[in-house]
Amino acid sequence: MPGQQHEVSFRFLAQPTDVNFGGKVHGGMAMKWIDQAGYACAVSWSGAYCVTASVSGIQFVAPILIGDLVTVRARLIHTGTSSMHMAVDVLARDLRKDEQRLATSCVMVFVALDSPDGKPTPVPHWEPANDNERRLQEQARQLLELSKGMERLVDLRAAAPD
Repeated sequence: MPGQQHEVSFRFLAQPTDVNFGGKVHGGMAMKWIDQAGYACAVSWSGAYCVTASVSGIQFVAPILIGDLVTVRARLIHTGTSSMHMAVDVLARDLRKDEQRLATSCVMVFVALDSPDGKPTPVPHWEPANDNERRLQEQARQLLELSKGMERLVDLRAAAPD
């Protein structure tokens, strides 16, 4: 039911097929997991097909190793008319030591689309329930303003003569 589920978590073990020659998970593999969890959260909230509009501030903080228990957590932190901003964290846990670490973090924006013609469609409004959620929503708003500023710069550069 749209407007109910605002957080999604995936859990699985990092496998040998996920890693590079250095024995650590490929950044691209982590990005794939991030996109999948973000998509699942966006569709769960909106009840509509969604597409990734942007990924901001992706940080690779610590490596993920073969056998680590990986948790990919996507949380809704802001809604627009048809857009949803998600904070996505990738956590890695060494099961032998029971130590968990933040591996990767970013903010994603998804847009809900009307299936028949692919145009943006409204999403349920989300309100933060606590101080942490309010802080995350404010960060999403700040990233939105930065993104708009970057778009204006790109437009200016594109319009400037060579």
